[in-house]
Amino acid sequence: MKLKDGYILRKIANTDMIVPIGENIANFNGVISLNETAAFLWKGIKNGLELPNLVETLVNEYQVDKELAEADTMDFVAKLKEANLLIENA
Repeated sequence: MKLKDGYILRKIANTDMIVPIGENIANFNGVISLNETAAFLWKGIKNGLELPNLVETLVNEYQVDKELAEADTMDFVAKLKEANLLIENA
């Protein structure tokens, strides 16, 4: 699982945002705001973590139970897929 090139995470007005850059500006309408947990997961994916490791780091960082971490991670990954920001078999 890998994030598509051409999108960056930026803090704008104290909010984490996914912003398109380069040619993606024309193909992607707007920006996506992320909560703290989603930004944490974005950074984990950017650093090459796969699903099991994302869940584990989320559990450790936020002291949540594994089931909640799995549900939140799967929900975020589904939203990335829906927005066409994810390459799954990379």
